[in-house]
Amino acid sequence: MSFLQLTDLYKIYKEGDIETVALRGAGLEVALGEFVAITGRSGAGKSTLMNLIGGLTTPSAGKVVIDGIDIAKLSEAERASFRRQKIGIVYQTDNLIPFLTALENVLLPMQLAGHKQPNDVARKLLADVGLAERMRHKPGMLSGGERQRAAIAVALANEPKLLLADELTGELDSATATKVMDLLLTLNIARKLTLIVVTHNRAVAAYAQRQVRIQDGQLSEARHA
Repeated sequence: MSFLQLTDLYKIYKEGDIETVALRGAGLEVALGEFVAITGRSGAGKSTLMNLIGGLTTPSAGKVVIDGIDIAKLSEAERASFRRQKIGIVYQTDNLIPFLTALENVLLPMQLAGHKQPNDVARKLLADVGLAERMRHKPGMLSGGERQRAAIAVALANEPKLLLADELTGELDSATATKVMDLLLTLNIARKLTLIVVTHNRAVAAYAQRQVRIQDGQLSEARHA
């Protein structure tokens, strides 16, 4: 049984009398623990797709089933709760809170979820991403690669089953991007973490077990890695 199922997915944006169809009948199945890269040109609908999978928005039609739950049918509050429990999201820009340290950034989602004694878990997460010596630093004191690794630790704070990464290496140099992708691959294998990466970078896409292309609002298999 698939962990993620997208069925006949449509997303239509309306502005006045103008309609823009971002997704048209898109479908995809992803197994638990699978690493999938989604590729496509700018404006093809990659970010729209990720927002739907992450429960940040709802489809105009179709189903988004994650771990047996059609999140498109949930209320906004229910989707937020589901996201906290099941989904981690990493963006191209690190999305860290600038006045909090790396450790405090990781602790925040754990505290919001009601975790008891989260400090040890947060410290281990930062150590796992190579920031054991930098956890007391605020984002402005970290390099671009360190901020992305801290953002990954934040996304993993509540032990999600699914990690979504949207162009997370877009602002990194090639050496740092390689380190970040090596880290994600290690986490994917060690934790059996289902990982979906949106990217236009062929080197990043090559890390995935499977590549899926989005074009004209539809998804198709690009190739098997």
